[in-house]
Amino acid sequence: MAESSRSVYVDEDQGSDDKSADGSEHKPYKTLLFALIQHPPVPSDEPQYLTRKKEPGADQGSGVSEVHRQWTPATTSALKKATKLYDQHKRKQAKGDELASREKQEADKRQQILDEAKKLHIRQDPQLPKAVKIRLNEKDPAVVKLRSGQSEKDVDYSDGRGTRVRVTGRVHRFRSQKDVIFLTLQDGYGLLQCVLTGDLTKTYDAMTMTLETSLEIYGEMWEVPPRQHAPDDRELHADYYEVIGKAAGDKEAITTRAAPDADPQTLYDNRHLVLRGDHASSVMKVRAALLRAFRQTYEEIIPSCLEVTPPCMVQTQVEGGATLFAFDYYGQKAYLTQSSQLYLETCLPSLGNVFCVAPSFRAEKSLTRRHLSEYTHVEAELDFITFDDLLAHLEFIMCRVVELALANPQIAKLILDLNPKFEAPERPFKRMKYADAIEWLNQHDIRTGEGEAHKFGDDIAEAAERKMTDIINRPIFLTHFPAEIKAFYMRKDPQDPRVTESVDCLMPNVGEIVGGSMRMEDYDELMEAYKRVEIDPTPYYWYTDQRKYGTSPHGGYGLGLERFLAWMCGRFTVRECSLYPRFTDRCTP
Repeated sequence: MAESSRSVYVDEDQGSDDKSADGSEHKPYKTLLFALIQHPPVPSDEPQYLTRKKEPGADQGSGVSEVHRQWTPATTSALKKATKLYDQHKRKQAKGDELASREKQEADKRQQILDEAKKLHIRQDPQLPKAVKIRLNEKDPAVVKLRSGQSEKDVDYSDGRGTRVRVTGRVHRFRSQKDVIFLTLQDGYGLLQCVLTGDLTKTYDAMTMTLETSLEIYGEMWEVPPRQHAPDDRELHADYYEVIGKAAGDKEAITTRAAPDADPQTLYDNRHLVLRGDHASSVMKVRAALLRAFRQTYEEIIPSCLEVTPPCMVQTQVEGGATLFAFDYYGQKAYLTQSSQLYLETCLPSLGNVFCVAPSFRAEKSLTRRHLSEYTHVEAELDFITFDDLLAHLEFIMCRVVELALANPQIAKLILDLNPKFEAPERPFKRMKYADAIEWLNQHDIRTGEGEAHKFGDDIAEAAERKMTDIINRPIFLTHFPAEIKAFYMRKDPQDPRVTESVDCLMPNVGEIVGGSMRMEDYDELMEAYKRVEIDPTPYYWYTDQRKYGTSPHGGYGLGLERFLAWMCGRFTVRECSLYPRFTDRCTP
């Protein structure tokens, strides 16, 4: 072999396989393979590859033994091994170049097609029947007549066989076939499959269609052909459409920004996009149905309950000062309400039984799946009742709300799509006293968070409570909690002063969704309760006055709407049941 006119240096100890090296003696490469890639062997001018590395006997101090650090030609075996790897590299690179070339050709071809598509402009045929504007859920046969059968034409209004309509919505799903595009539009009221054919599929807008693009489409309403499926078994055969607002695609596409398998925090950041999905929007629709059902039920029940709207900015506490959101109110200290209960009690003398649906706030730094810092609180107060009356009322309200929701076919379908195993609760609910629950937990070896057996006076932890509920697998009224672990205003049981006439309603898979009690109606007893929990009664004068001016046996409760919704829709966390959930460290968007 002729002597090489150039040398390439490889130092396994001090070289670099990056742009900082050039293969010179002062800037050697690290590996022989990288040297071959950067300076491939050419028959007419094959370089000499010189290598060196530190031998076991080399000096470990600051100086390096010259004997062991001399440049020597690469060995035949080393060159053979590196050449084999180099050949593999060339084949891989060739495949990559071929793929890149093919992709470029396809991109160029698509760009040519798109450039041609920009020249195509569709126009509405003025000879066609005037279109009827409808929402996507319009099914009245007097408004929309569906055409059936077959036609040689994609759109044919002869004999008035199908109503020509105009619809607006956003692209919820779409798929393209040869010369046909199937779009499913969504407008918040329903879904409608739209079929684009002919020139409608060849426009630039059609070829660059993206999910969530808003459209206005004109066309004839048809029955779906046999053995095919579409929402409500109908479809629109389009004769014209316009793009109202094109949605972002590629890296900014909604399927990228709000991918179902994305990190939960990413999905919370993009909650505004998540809400466009099937599950999130279905939960919100069920939520709205439940709110309607609660209001209807409060109207139906005898005696009925009147809706009132208590304030959210208050200067008193209900559930303990540690969970209050405080703020400055024109120089005075105020809080966001924890509960509207105290205000509801003041309405009883003149308005009768009352209820409210309002936000409540808890500054509780809890990240459990059933806690929110802001939630919707369904609360009611009932006058001249007993504890048994309260339980019967609660049972009726919850069961009737479920009954009304399931009576609506559309809402029932949403619920069962979200939670196929959901069943309406059977009445009566299981009654279990706190003391009996303590005994049950110990019998089933369900221990406290510290690994100890439960004892009377313990505040049963959420995990133990939920495990008990899931095992029993039916709604439970857990009653008669010790006074020490309940709010100051709860009335004590006359038969056992250690406990209160209080109740938590526990539902499988969720746990507590309702908390309620009879309220202290005796003035002296309430004043003593203030003292016991070290609360200054002065700011509560308006609440205390209820005991001075015609007191009565009364009670009430608070129901967390998000927990109730999570139970019905089978959601893992209540955060999915809030439009824009607020919890520890989350106040956006």
